[in-house]
Amino acid sequence: MTLRQAQRTVRYVPAIAGVVLVAFMAVLPLLNLSLPGILPTPTYMPGTLALLSLCMVFAALALSYNLLLGSGGMLSFGHALYFGAGAYGLGIALEHFGVPLWPGVFIALIGGMAIALVTGAVSMRVSGIPFAMVTLAFAQAGSVLVRRNSQVTGGEEGLSLNTEQVPDFLIGVVNTRNLYWFTLAVLVVVYLVTLWVDTSRLGHLARATRENEQRVRVLGLSPYRVRLIVFVIAAALASLSGVAYMLLQSGTVPRSVSADLTITVLVMVVLGGAGFRWGAIVGGVLYTLLDQRLTVLAGSEAIAGLPDVLRIPLSEPLFLLGVLFIVVVMFLPGGIAGTIDAAVRRRRGENVRGSLRGLDDAEQAHETADAPVEVRA
Repeated sequence: MTLRQAQRTVRYVPAIAGVVLVAFMAVLPLLNLSLPGILPTPTYMPGTLALLSLCMVFAALALSYNLLLGSGGMLSFGHALYFGAGAYGLGIALEHFGVPLWPGVFIALIGGMAIALVTGAVSMRVSGIPFAMVTLAFAQAGSVLVRRNSQVTGGEEGLSLNTEQVPDFLIGVVNTRNLYWFTLAVLVVVYLVTLWVDTSRLGHLARATRENEQRVRVLGLSPYRVRLIVFVIAAALASLSGVAYMLLQSGTVPRSVSADLTITVLVMVVLGGAGFRWGAIVGGVLYTLLDQRLTVLAGSEAIAGLPDVLRIPLSEPLFLLGVLFIVVVMFLPGGIAGTIDAAVRRRRGENVRGSLRGLDDAEQAHETADAPVEVRA
């Protein structure tokens, strides 16, 4: 096999690995696998399927935020607004408009994109920290509207899913497997869209704008338009994640539009590695698993029997997650994916240098063998 053929084969390895992983996740509900301490029950039972579904919802949300931060370089504190728009949009469409599920999903996505277009058009007038503050203001305004309009959104109590408009195969604990497959499909769609954006001309322009906006302007292109398109696409993907969350949880609460959720998603992306799609997925899954399992650990008898100096911090999941985040930032500044990528690049560079040294040695040996031999009388 030539070097070019080997490079072509290596190029398809991530795609093949991704297809195999998706196929494995698709058949996971049919298997009887147990991971004590990580999963509460075997993989075919509703408790584990619900937990894995929640992990995939937040992995999809982290992917959409990674499109903003990793590709576009936009630090937003209001991304949860569009996640909540998808969740509340679906709930309001089913409850107050009386439409079936799939038209309701369409209405929720269009509503999330419309909100993103308006808020993004205003936010894009500034950049950097001012941009983050403007998006935070929009998120806070959305949170106030959700909490104060109890007749429409349910207020502090949240909005329950109107199951009369939802097909029976997506309702109830007995159909958790179907909800699991639905959230897996949402995650795959979100990944494919982010992959398409990153590899398209739009993605290249977004990264160029992130690196040097002035150079993009000199080339006669519009950084504002590029950033706005990426912003709206990321918001649409967040709204789709919100739709999946609404169906999975059979309702939503005001926290789904708050800035707190955006900060949580930011932690997921940084933990996994900003700029890496698979890193965002790993960060979303890992954070959600830790959040859920640490909550169980905090209420266990083993923690309750410890001295106060240990019991108090260990009984707070947010404290443990905060410590984990600090450790990652200090020792793995590129996140999980960034650290692995750097190690692979170093290894690959060492292999290339070793190959070049081998070629040089072989060439020198060949030249020595071909050199004329001086014969003395």
